[in-house]
Amino acid sequence: MCTAVTYKTKDFYFGRTLDNDVSYREEVVVTPRKYEFPFSCMGDMHGHYAMIGMAHVEDGVPLYYDAVNEKGLGMAGLNFVGNAWYGPEQEGKENIATFALIPWILSQCAGIQEARALLQNINITDLSFYGKLPPAQLHWMLADSRGALVVEAMRDGLHVYDNPSGVLTNNPPFQEQMFCLNNYMHLSPRQPENLFSSQLDLHTYCRGMGALGLPGDLSSQSRFVRAAFVKINSCSGTSEEESVSQFFHILGAVDQQKGCSLLGEGKYETTIYTSCCNASKGIYYYTTYGNHQITAVDMHRESLDGRCVKRYPLIQGEQIYRQN
Repeated sequence: MCTAVTYKTKDFYFGRTLDNDVSYREEVVVTPRKYEFPFSCMGDMHGHYAMIGMAHVEDGVPLYYDAVNEKGLGMAGLNFVGNAWYGPEQEGKENIATFALIPWILSQCAGIQEARALLQNINITDLSFYGKLPPAQLHWMLADSRGALVVEAMRDGLHVYDNPSGVLTNNPPFQEQMFCLNNYMHLSPRQPENLFSSQLDLHTYCRGMGALGLPGDLSSQSRFVRAAFVKINSCSGTSEEESVSQFFHILGAVDQQKGCSLLGEGKYETTIYTSCCNASKGIYYYTTYGNHQITAVDMHRESLDGRCVKRYPLIQGEQIYRQN
C-alpha cells in the first residue's frame, strides 16, 4: 500500500512510498503555469500554480499520485479501499473527479488554509477518466510548513481532519489510525526504567529497548504507528543533504521488500518508489525499488511559464559506485 510523511528542518519536506505489485509507468512530471488542465465538470483551467510530482500521463494529462506546487503545498493520494465512496455530480458544488483532485487543489491553493476553504464546496465524483480508467479508492494528505490535513470521502460525506502527526497510511480511516497511537504511549527513544517491580533487579541489555512493542509488520495500521514514531523522533542537521537523507531513512522504516507480502500467483507487493520533495524549493527526489541512488528533479530548472508538461522517466537500474 502506501505511506506519506512530512518533515521539517530549515526547509519543509513532503513525500511518500508507493507500494504495489505493478507499476503504471509513473514519471516525475513538471506542469507549468500555462498548461491547460482539463477538469471534466469544471471546464479547462488555463492559468495556475506550477507543480512537480509523480504521475502517470494518459492522453497527455498528468494523473498525479503526489505533487507539490510552487507555493510549497504538497498533496498525496493513498489507497483507501473499502472505505472511499464517491457519488454523482451535485448541483451547486465544485464536482471534481478523483484523478483531478490533486491538480485542482494545487493549481489554486498556496497553503492548507486555502485548501481547507476550497474543500468546503467540493464534491468528489465517481467519474472515470475518459471512460478508460475507473476512479481509484483513495484518501489524501495535504501539507505545508504550517501543518497537515487529511481528506476522506466516505458514504456519510466528505471529511477534512487536521493531522498533527504528519503521517498517513491506508486503512482504517484516519481518526482510527490516530486513536491507535494511544496503545503505544509507552514507547520512547530513551532507555526504559524498571517499572515492573522494585523487588526485581531488572535492567536493559541492549540499546533501543525503549521502543519495545513498536509493530514491525507490513499492515497499514502498523506502518502508521511505526512511521509516526520514527518521524516524530527523527532529528538531523538542517542542510539539504542531511534533511533529504533523513527523510529517506524515515520512509525506510516502512519499506516493503519483495517476498514479504505475497498477493498470489507469484505477485508481491513492493515499494515501487519512495519520494521526498523539498516543498520550499520545488526539488523532487526519488528512489525506486531497483535503484537506491537518490535522483533529483528541480522544477525551477524548467520554464514554469510554458504550456507543455516536462516528463522524466524513472531511472530504474541500480547505480553502484565502485570504490576500487
